Amino acid sequence: MNKQSGIHFLREHREAGNAGSLPTEIVRIRDTVVAGLGDLLQGAFDAVDDSLFELANNARSNNEQNRYFEAMREIRIKRKGVEKHFQNAVGQLFSHPPRGGAPAAEDLASTGADSLSLIGDDDLEEQVALNAMITKSKVHFQGSLLQLQARFSEIYPGVTAETPVNPMAPEHLCSAFVEAIQALEIQIRERLILLKQFDRYVVSNLGMLLDEANRILVQAGVIPNFRYHGKAGKQQDKPGGSNADHAHHDADNAGPTAGSQGHHEGAMFEQIRQMLASRRATTGQEPRSADPGVHVVSDAELINLLSALPQQTADVRNWNNLSEGKPTVVDLHSVIQQLLARTDSTADGKKPALNEMDEDLINLVSMLFEFILDDYNLSAPVQVLISRLQIPILKVVIKDKTFFSKATHPARRLLNSLARAGIGWSDSNEKSRDKLYDQIHAIVARILNEFDGDLTLFETLGEEFEQFLAREDRKSSLVEQRTRESERGRIKSQKAQETVDKLLQSKLARYKLQEPVRNILLNGWSRVMFLAYLRDDVEHRWTQSVRVVDDLIWCLHPHQEDQERDQWVRVVPGLLKSLRAGLEEVSYNSSKLDEMMADLKHELTEAFRANALVEAIEDSPEPEEEEIRAPQTAIERQQELENAAIAEHIAQIDQIEIGNWVEFSLVNGASFRCKLSAIIEEAECFVFVNRMGLKVIEKTRSELAHELRRGRLTVLEQGALIDRALDAVVGSLRSKAG
Repeated sequence: MNKQSGIHFLREHREAGNAGSLPTEIVRIRDTVVAGLGDLLQGAFDAVDDSLFELANNARSNNEQNRYFEAMREIRIKRKGVEKHFQNAVGQLFSHPPRGGAPAAEDLASTGADSLSLIGDDDLEEQVALNAMITKSKVHFQGSLLQLQARFSEIYPGVTAETPVNPMAPEHLCSAFVEAIQALEIQIRERLILLKQFDRYVVSNLGMLLDEANRILVQAGVIPNFRYHGKAGKQQDKPGGSNADHAHHDADNAGPTAGSQGHHEGAMFEQIRQMLASRRATTGQEPRSADPGVHVVSDAELINLLSALPQQTADVRNWNNLSEGKPTVVDLHSVIQQLLARTDSTADGKKPALNEMDEDLINLVSMLFEFILDDYNLSAPVQVLISRLQIPILKVVIKDKTFFSKATHPARRLLNSLARAGIGWSDSNEKSRDKLYDQIHAIVARILNEFDGDLTLFETLGEEFEQFLAREDRKSSLVEQRTRESERGRIKSQKAQETVDKLLQSKLARYKLQEPVRNILLNGWSRVMFLAYLRDDVEHRWTQSVRVVDDLIWCLHPHQEDQERDQWVRVVPGLLKSLRAGLEEVSYNSSKLDEMMADLKHELTEAFRANALVEAIEDSPEPEEEEIRAPQTAIERQQELENAAIAEHIAQIDQIEIGNWVEFSLVNGASFRCKLSAIIEEAECFVFVNRMGLKVIEKTRSELAHELRRGRLTVLEQGALIDRALDAVVGSLRSKAG
């Protein structure tokens, strides 16, 4: 379509828009988007159903399990209504698109803390999840969204550059979904699961719908040749551009280049830079560029200086064992100052000095490694190895400032992967035969020896390391699964045997039973009860197996009333049949079974005739609860105090999730790390495994609470290393500013 026909199209449809109808292309896009989002949403709801079922299956208590099942039921009942509401709301976005651009990431970062502090905890969690989802999608689909916003703004009437429109903006679609799920009466955890699957199945797949909408509008002649320049979010048609120096200045100050994903992900980095700049302002320092006796070193000059610096600046005594010794912080600022001091002054006598931006970056790298080397969550060998990378990372940051503002930066991803993979190390005793240690050691050595400023080395090492981890994870996952199943079976069997023994001993202790009856219960029927307990979650036969014991003892009681004797006659045939069937099922010796059943029939017959075969050992009733109890012993009082003291720690133990890493400290000063692999609720037992998936230790909930109270159990944080470090830096700067 040529330019004139495109203008004609716009004029026609602006008039149509004023008349209350939508342009044909908008209707076409709307129908495509509504249908596409409906299909994606079905996948999200199916995933939610699966997630809730799995959580219910692994629930630690009946209450927790019922909660998940109730949420499943609520969502299943109202699912169609939610889907319809969402699709209608999306359709309304095209009929009445919201106006105004989304706030900049910097604005969100600066105002978020104050405004969110007024929100309730549940609402805050939901808002944080939504913000993360929206930010991620706007970064990932930024190019398509910018084009679509410009094209939609050309079509809809009365739109200005200050109030652009985009019905398909992630924040609008997410708001429509949140509005739709208000009808669901579910708690915050289930809502977060719902949002997570909406993000995974719907928001993450917006790209194809955005591309299709752009294609339809391009075919209609709406800005067919889109070009984007600058940060204002406007489509500029002016040819040419700013000079190279100005462009370089913009790139330095913006972090990522204009139009790149760093604009959103760099919010925290911008916040840190502003706080560092504020600290400079309080000292009254003037910009170095205003000092006539100073030559501000450019990035290119600084990179050349760093390139001459050997990677092995850190004190490395043994290159065959880079994790030897303790992690040490390199004074990066002093290193740079020494480099500048050795640099000759310029022809006009000006002394070289860093610009404020580069000095901030150097300070930030130093603060970053101070956190890393003080992070208890890192295992000691990995901590030492990462400490060797301070100079290489400084070179990376000076060369490519998106390290702090871009979560997918290859060097940042590699550091996160190294820290995540090494969390399971307890000590360095196994390093000589540990493939993972060898891999991490080799990566650090290659960076120290080979990095020359080309970031593809980090990309290559990162890809190789992820492939290695995938292979190792597959192996350990299989071992862990076998360990988990074995322990679950062992503990459940142990619990089953304890329960059967306790129940039978309790009943047999109350009555004088003849030896044949005791024999059939202890040596035969106990096996039936044992299997019934193990299979109760599937076959629900445990209660029935207990009832057989109660019926047998009842039938051996004296019965003088005609009604009871009539009932006895009705109960006994079925009782004998149940006993024989159960014993045959557990493969009880057939010859002994016939003899045993014959003895039992004889005892039952004699009981019916005599009416008094079984006598209660204690004729007096069991003591009432109100009866005065004996005074507590010192041990009982101490135990009661202990139980009260760990009550608050029990709640903390219940917050530990499957897959979380912990560290146990022993009395002798040694420690070891392990991962929670399974929680067997029948015995309140927590099973922990090592990196290889092998069982390390098992403890009950109360035992873990005692360990926590005594300071011998630490739950390790597993978030991305650099993200945690940046959070710590922000907190540190805020506290100093306060």
